[in-house]
Amino acid sequence: MLSKLKSLFKRKKNRSIEEYDIDEKDLNIVLSKGAILVDVRSEQEYEEGHMEGAILLPEYDIKKKASDLLPDKNKYIVVYCSSGTRSKKAQEELNNMGYTKVYNLYNGYQNY
Repeated sequence: MLSKLKSLFKRKKNRSIEEYDIDEKDLNIVLSKGAILVDVRSEQEYEEGHMEGAILLPEYDIKKKASDLLPDKNKYIVVYCSSGTRSKKAQEELNNMGYTKVYNLYNGYQNY
């Protein structure tokens, strides 16, 4: 039990908010300015519940579908998943594809 708690604290400590991570307060600001909210979880997870207004673009489909679903590479985009791990990968992939304003929801959907 003690080792499990230690690993949880260690993990939490290692995952600090980074430059292109946003929290709930900043999320509301960028959404009010027209940002696109993108759920990068699986279709099943999306159907079980998602943030209002989010479009589904699973992390594993980004290379195939991003250009169709997100044609404007200069528009603000906020990606999220359950915990922030897949969305961090999705953020990096979108950046590599030329998207310029991609933000990751810090700690993911689990907090909303």
